[in-house]
Amino acid sequence: MIKNFRHKGLERFFKTGVISGIQAKHAAKLRVQLTALNVAKKPSDMSAPSWKLHPLKGEALKGHWAISVNGNWRLTFKFEDEDVILVDYQDYH
Repeated sequence: MIKNFRHKGLERFFKTGVISGIQAKHAAKLRVQLTALNVAKKPSDMSAPSWKLHPLKGEALKGHWAISVNGNWRLTFKFEDEDVILVDYQDYH
């Protein structure tokens, strides 16, 4: 279950469906990804081939994972036991 978000626009979208704060063209895919993330219990639950699940590198990002939304846009998150924390939406390349 998703416990918290880093990205306030993504949190608003997840809770209310309001797309201000995210790229409108990403809304449909983000809805599917966030729904899956909300029921995921471990990172491998998010391993749909087109999502390109991968761990993030670097000491500050230890334990964080990312999936592809579109182009350079990623949904990043961390598991804490069976819960998901620090969900973010970013263009990180």
